[in-house]
Amino acid sequence: MAVRSQAAPPTPWSKNLAEPKIHESAYVHSFSNIIGDVKIGANVLIAPGTSIRADEGSPFYIGESSNIQDGVVIHGLEQGRVIGDDRNSYSVWIGNNACITHMALIHGPCYVGDDCFIGFRSTVFNARVGAGCIVMMHALIQDVEVPPGKYIPSGAIITNQQQADRLPDVQAADREFAHHVVLVNEALRAGYRCAEDNACIVPIRDELVKPNGAGVYSNGGTSLNRDIVEQVRSLLMQGYRIGTEYADERRFKTGSWQSGTTIESNREADAIRELEAFIAEHPGEYVRLIGIDPKAKRRVLEAIIQRPNGQTVSTKATTGAAPVSAKSSGAATSTGLSSETVAQVRSLLAQGYRIGTEHADERRFKTSSWKSCTPIQADREADVLRELVACMAEHAGEYVRLIGIDPKAKSRVLQALIQRPGDAVAAKSSTASPSAAGSASAASSSGLSREALEQVRSLLTQGYRIGMENADERRFKTGSWQSGTTIQSNREADAIGEIEAFIAAHPGEYVRLIGIDPKAKRRVLEAVIQRPGEAVASAKSNGTAPKVSAPAPSSVSNGAAPKGLSSDTVAQVRSLLAQGYRIGTEHADERRFKTSSWHSCSPIESSQEGEVLRKLQDCMAEHAGEYVRLIGIDAKAKRRVAETIIQRPAKALATR
Repeated sequence: MAVRSQAAPPTPWSKNLAEPKIHESAYVHSFSNIIGDVKIGANVLIAPGTSIRADEGSPFYIGESSNIQDGVVIHGLEQGRVIGDDRNSYSVWIGNNACITHMALIHGPCYVGDDCFIGFRSTVFNARVGAGCIVMMHALIQDVEVPPGKYIPSGAIITNQQQADRLPDVQAADREFAHHVVLVNEALRAGYRCAEDNACIVPIRDELVKPNGAGVYSNGGTSLNRDIVEQVRSLLMQGYRIGTEYADERRFKTGSWQSGTTIESNREADAIRELEAFIAEHPGEYVRLIGIDPKAKRRVLEAIIQRPNGQTVSTKATTGAAPVSAKSSGAATSTGLSSETVAQVRSLLAQGYRIGTEHADERRFKTSSWKSCTPIQADREADVLRELVACMAEHAGEYVRLIGIDPKAKSRVLQALIQRPGDAVAAKSSTASPSAAGSASAASSSGLSREALEQVRSLLTQGYRIGMENADERRFKTGSWQSGTTIQSNREADAIGEIEAFIAAHPGEYVRLIGIDPKAKRRVLEAVIQRPGEAVASAKSNGTAPKVSAPAPSSVSNGAAPKGLSSDTVAQVRSLLAQGYRIGTEHADERRFKTSSWHSCSPIESSQEGEVLRKLQDCMAEHAGEYVRLIGIDAKAKRRVAETIIQRPAKALATR
């Protein structure tokens, strides 16, 4: 590759004759000019006709995976400097993954942050443009500092700070457009290099390359498959960190994963190298990739990338012709979606994210020109899974991907491929809903009842803590419970494991589950989950919840629980009312229960315990032969704090 680059000329203000420093993986077209102290990072594309001159102001920095397109001019004044992300002084700093598009002018002193897009013929001079900004065409930005994540429309003239501060935020569609440009230019960089040097050609890692036993693809050396690489790139571009976990067969079945390497580097090549090394260290085990939001300190992705016995797994889980059996993987639901996809959906919904879908034929897939499917408005797992399957069926023979959307930040947190051409969408079973299947799967691996599992899941998804208390017969009658374990983990599998251990440590006693709001330092739930004489149901034989015997009367105002209501229900109502919550009720017949399509009963406006209990009895009597559940409602936050089934049909009780 003949690159036209040369040292800076000697001038009255500079005698250092510095030369460009260009990373070996970058592509600089021979019809471009690079002069002076210019540092060009890995995987950068410098297109034909560009002029990058650090002969007056210097030095310049162009970060990894950025692209400088045709006709761009980058120059700097002798006076004036900006501070780069490495805390050094520069005339021009352009961050990682930036797009400087056709005919744009970047004139120092100037700072352009990571993931920025500078549109055609736009000018940036004596300014700082924060990370993630999108500047459209023919705009002027001068003498201002643009905050991160702002959108500058075409033709805008931003020359005072008040204008910059009032700019709107970038929208998801804008960010997708910029991301598409990055991907196109990455492909161009590879194409240009290979057109000039056949030795640089790297065969595409696809279905023609045979997977090895470790769950990664081998082709003249170990490398991750294309799906995993795309997932890593997506996470790093959004500023997330990458972690790893592993588990043998026993730990996988109980959800007790062990923490592995946390990858500190935000460079794609380093992250992929560390992932490969971690997989190599754990042959014959399950390995999963963790996406971590370092600011919110929470997980945004959990994706299995290796299975034992040579089972290759893509982070963008596909829907093979038949779902994996629940016995082998713990997992696939009756929708035909893989267990990884269902887990991703559940994780996204639990964090308050929305779900979207996109599809593409072969041509669009190669150019990353995806089309949106019908928007998914639902936020209930069963409804979302149903719409995912509908999108896949509608676009059979095409690629379909799952999108996780942060509605507040208006950004994507996940892109995961869930269908490829040639995949068959498994026939949808009519006997169980996704939510029911998920609950049954959880119940099958736990001794807790389905209601207890639902309560644990509900509490954790709302950010509450879980505590335990125990009492013998004497203490139970006087309400003198003893404090037990406070569960620190916010992972469902860990919490369930600790609850089961606590129950096992207190046989023959009452045990109750406590939901705790750590911010308000108050209880949001008290629910008895074990009584003397009851065995904790294994539920492994039929996947159903154990039968709960009629509770003993508790000391309510008249010495006994109202007719039809258990003492647990009365205690829960009292607890919710004492905390200022409202009470609601819902009912469902067998069909609606299986699909989680509950109907509301008449609203309960009263906050008087006696009136509320009467209303509960009325709802149960009105809907005899149906499921009825109690709802605790935080009226200020407009959210539910408890959901407890208080009536089941006789048929359901008989089968439990």
